[in-house]
Amino acid sequence: MTIAAEAVRPKPARPLRPVTQPPKRGLGKFRLADLGSGLIVLYCLVPFYWMIVSALRKPSDQFATTLFPAPISFENLKAAFSARNGFGRALLNSLIVAGTTTVITLAIGITTAYVIARVQFRFKNVVLAVIIATSMFPGVTLLIPLLKLFVGLDWINTYQALIVPSLSFGLPLTVFNLTAFFKQLPAELEDAAQVDGCSQWQAFRSVILPLAMPGIFTSGIITFIAAWNEFIIALSLTNEKSMRTAPVITALFTGQYKFDQPFGTQMAAGVAVTVPLVIGALLFQRRIVDGLTAGALK
Repeated sequence: MTIAAEAVRPKPARPLRPVTQPPKRGLGKFRLADLGSGLIVLYCLVPFYWMIVSALRKPSDQFATTLFPAPISFENLKAAFSARNGFGRALLNSLIVAGTTTVITLAIGITTAYVIARVQFRFKNVVLAVIIATSMFPGVTLLIPLLKLFVGLDWINTYQALIVPSLSFGLPLTVFNLTAFFKQLPAELEDAAQVDGCSQWQAFRSVILPLAMPGIFTSGIITFIAAWNEFIIALSLTNEKSMRTAPVITALFTGQYKFDQPFGTQMAAGVAVTVPLVIGALLFQRRIVDGLTAGALK
């Protein structure tokens, strides 16, 4: 047989190997995991569901224990937004305080975290540890010093008295999160931008900031929620209804009589305060998850 005939002879086909499938999880383990997840979701959602049901009951049925409001009534919502309670102004105050706190926190936290992540200086880890340690003090322990300080500055019943304490709690978390995030971004990106003619500020603004947006967005959402829900300091530093925030004004609702506790109205106000946060979390869920996991995936 010639070499050419040997080359064109069809080679015998190799036997097909059976495709191995990954082992399936046991049915018992699958059901146990689903059961645990379901219990956690149920534990988180039942109080919110009960708040909605209580808000939609008639005021005369506020102590009912049925699972559904029958009939559905919006009287509690109307009472919550009545001019007598001042709840609308309180929502505006909460928006001003939380929004201003978030903007200032990000403006200071981004630059501080970038410097800590990029610049080499002595005691850098000590500085970062001190920043983180400042967020470990409970708000109750700072209440008396803050009250004495703000009385001397004549800051009682002012927006700055509500914003500055929120900054002291939001900044450490923002600096810590963004420092870890900036460390994950390679410094070669800035070097390449500077080689192309960018200044250090232009490289930071045009290259680093867009890449860090998931972490920045997540830090902003966390700061906004924390400032929106702050209660004890806002309660202690305001004594005028026009300057109280939504959580404070909700706790201080009064009924028709002196000792009447308007649970239905408070539940309706709680729904009005919570629903925007829930909607925002659902709309930006992907961005929040990306910001929380980006550092771990790089």
